[in-house]
Amino acid sequence: MTVSVVGKYAAAAAIGLVLLASAARPASAQITFGSPGDPPHLALGAGAFDITPSNHSDSRTAAEFRGEYRFGDLVWPIAPFLGVQGTSDGAFYGYGGFGVDVNFSPNLVLTPNAAAGYFAPGSGTRLGYPLEFRSGAELAWRFADTSRLGVAFH
Repeated sequence: MTVSVVGKYAAAAAIGLVLLASAARPASAQITFGSPGDPPHLALGAGAFDITPSNHSDSRTAAEFRGEYRFGDLVWPIAPFLGVQGTSDGAFYGYGGFGVDVNFSPNLVLTPNAAAGYFAPGSGTRLGYPLEFRSGAELAWRFADTSRLGVAFH
C-alpha cells in the first residue's frame, strides 16, 4: 500500500507540473540580430596597432586612428561599412566590409565584423601584401539617442 500512496502523490505532482508548465508563458528572446531602428552613423576610434609580439625587425606598436561610415542595416541584419585607418608610423588602410549587430539588451551590442582593403605600411609593420583582410568585434553601449560608446579589437 505504501507504493500506491507514493505513486498517487507522484502522479499528482507530475500532473501539477504539467499544468503549471502549460500555463506559463514562454520566455521572450533575449538576443536579437541587426539594428533596423539605428540610422547610418560615423564611428571614430583611437588605439594601438600591432600589439602582438613578433620577431620581425619592422614590427612595433604604433598609435592608430580610425574612422568608419556605417550604412546601417541594408540587408537584414547585415550592415556594410567603409573606413580608413592610419598609424603614427605612416601606415594607411582603406577598407570596406560588413558587420552584424548582436543585441544582448536594448543597450548592449556586440558587432562582429570582417573587411578587406588596401594597406600601405609606411615606416612601420609590413604585412606582406597590399590587399589585407581583417576580422574583429566591437562591444558597445547604445544610448537612448542611438549613439554608442565601446571597445573594438581587430
